[in-house]
Amino acid sequence: MKERIFLYPGQGSQFSGMAADLFDRREAVRELFAEASESCGRDMKALLFEGSEDELKATENAQPAIVLASLAARAVMADAGLESTGAAGHSLGEYAALADAGVLKVSDALKAVSARGRLMASAGERIRAEKGDIGMAAVLGIGPEAVRAALEGHGDVWSANENGRLQVAVGGTLAGMAAAEDDLKAAGARRIVPLKVSCPFHTPLMAEPARAMRDVLDTLHFADPQKRVWSNVSAAPLVSGEQAKELLIEQITHPVRWVDLCASIAELASGESTELYEVGPGNVLSGLWAKSGHPGVCRPGGTSRDIDEIIESFQKES
Repeated sequence: MKERIFLYPGQGSQFSGMAADLFDRREAVRELFAEASESCGRDMKALLFEGSEDELKATENAQPAIVLASLAARAVMADAGLESTGAAGHSLGEYAALADAGVLKVSDALKAVSARGRLMASAGERIRAEKGDIGMAAVLGIGPEAVRAALEGHGDVWSANENGRLQVAVGGTLAGMAAAEDDLKAAGARRIVPLKVSCPFHTPLMAEPARAMRDVLDTLHFADPQKRVWSNVSAAPLVSGEQAKELLIEQITHPVRWVDLCASIAELASGESTELYEVGPGNVLSGLWAKSGHPGVCRPGGTSRDIDEIIESFQKES
């Protein structure tokens, strides 16, 4: 059986006007936007199509917008009979993957990420009041194991996004990151680049929004997966809806293990019969897969042009 894995992007992939081309062409997408506006309690069409780049960068806006754009791309593919056999999402994108796998209803996934965005956005000021200036930085030139080893013994700085073999984002207080800089460079880091983010995502400093997110997720129904769906925290396929919920909560304070997750996908779904698609805005995950050393190509599938090419190939093979 051919494996077809859908990968859903996370925060940072947003841009003004995303999914507008899909909205104009497909009734299924228009229905999805109406459902999203009701679930999120706001006009999502106006946010995605009319929102400025700065508005869309705001965490409380970016999170529901990206998941909606990703699910819109998925809806277009499904309309053509193109479905995944497995799914994974980077950070926030895990909610879209869970909707794909039948763990969460689409409306519940959108409710959840809308609340997640608000909780994370409001956490920054509270953490700054307690800890001082906070942030994240990209460490380039070394991988997750080397970063974790270099951070041992340092306080208030953690590995946060383990994106590639030579690309890891760390997060914490600015003082903690500054104190660890020499050890990171001694471990081989070529550059350490500050990131423009509002919070130290995926670190223990996010414990308060994680606790609040449990209250949100406890109101939703989590079904057992209908297909393989990988967790950011464990980098392994989920076995139950209850496990999915618990790991979504852990995800807020734990690193995104994208390197290990991609290795897990490559191990379980390897060979020429595997197809990989980045379903949603941008091509970040396609680029990370290309640099991962794993076989195969991850094709972008966020625009009408991308999706038309994918569907044309699918229909020829069928």
